[in-house]
Amino acid sequence: MSIDRRDFFKVISAGAVTAATAGSVFAREKKKLSPDAVGILFDATACIGCKLCEVGCKEYNDMPVEQSYKVGDLDVPTIWDNADDLSAKTLNKIKLYRNGDASVKDRAENGYAFVKKACMHCVDPDCVSACPVTALVKDPVTGVVTYDAKACIGCRYCQVACPFNIPKFEWDDPFPEIVKCQMCDHVTETGGIPGCCYYCPTGASLYGKVEDLMEEAHKRIALTEGEKYQYPVKSLTDGETAQHTVPKYVNYIYGEKETGGTQYMIISAVPFHELGLPRLPEKSAAGKSETLQHTIYKGLIAPGALLAGLLVAAYRGNKSHNETEKGG
Repeated sequence: MSIDRRDFFKVISAGAVTAATAGSVFAREKKKLSPDAVGILFDATACIGCKLCEVGCKEYNDMPVEQSYKVGDLDVPTIWDNADDLSAKTLNKIKLYRNGDASVKDRAENGYAFVKKACMHCVDPDCVSACPVTALVKDPVTGVVTYDAKACIGCRYCQVACPFNIPKFEWDDPFPEIVKCQMCDHVTETGGIPGCCYYCPTGASLYGKVEDLMEEAHKRIALTEGEKYQYPVKSLTDGETAQHTVPKYVNYIYGEKETGGTQYMIISAVPFHELGLPRLPEKSAAGKSETLQHTIYKGLIAPGALLAGLLVAAYRGNKSHNETEKGG
């Protein structure tokens, strides 16, 4: 029995068209956050690069000290930038942006600025959608994306799916897990705040409800450059403040729209792409992929159509083969 190559590809193409057409019909609605969803607002202009947020993160999550030994072409220990990026041992990382002579803070040209890398806790997270065993789950109330090591099978699909390159795999562990910021949920569930926010002395990392943080971010952006403003420190409800001179903010909140929105939001005086933050569409890839997958497998219609097409192609090939033998 043989299947004509042309017939086989016709069946495959028909299946793909069916799936794509059906997916566009049954597109799911955009996901929304609970009113009690919590998050973090990072104000890059208030960050002084002290890295106490990194200290707090490691303290609260019992993470080990990590060393980076590569500086350009030299194998020497670095000092300020230890470690040089997020890893299975570092969940929260302050990175430095610099341009030209880096003489002025929070300026794109001949200036410098800081940015914090951590899990964005997306409203519609691609990592949760990609995980085949629900090892990654988004809390329906807080919105925090958490990881269950007992459910994980080590496929690392979450790493591939995440547009921010956040989840890390413990390559050096005989029983590896995926590691990412969980917004110190073990602390916040008892009324505390994340370590990065608690240790931050300037209010650059601020904890609170997402709705309130978004309101605070819009308020800062609308302030007049040069005036003084009392920035809340640690959390919006803590009551502690620190005075800062208002910079010329970029009129945009990173995370308000990116990939369906995030619960970790960033404001800055330097364009976000200069800080290494990716340009992303407003719609989450999870919505598109889930729509396609759920449509394809709903009632097994598409797989059934594909199987039927293959059977028809096989039947035609077998019939043609038998007729050839009879003619011979």
